[in-house]
Amino acid sequence: MKAKIHITLKPGILDPQGKTIQHALATLGFAGIADVRVGKLIEMSFEGLSAERARAVAEEACQKLLANPVIENYSLSFVNE
Repeated sequence: MKAKIHITLKPGILDPQGKTIQHALATLGFAGIADVRVGKLIEMSFEGLSAERARAVAEEACQKLLANPVIENYSLSFVNE
């Protein structure tokens, strides 16, 4: 089983990396891009855990280490390998 964890900045939090990319895209001629937000994708593989336990482990990892709950949101999705 594999967890895919998407971490993004909360709305209203400034994203300087996203603004830099947006500016670079405009400089390269890409028109009409209103906003760019940058996030993280973390993939975590599990062995020997039930689906419920794997979800609990991934959720706890997000809460304790992977995401900053003050400025970031996260979402989890799971796929069987």
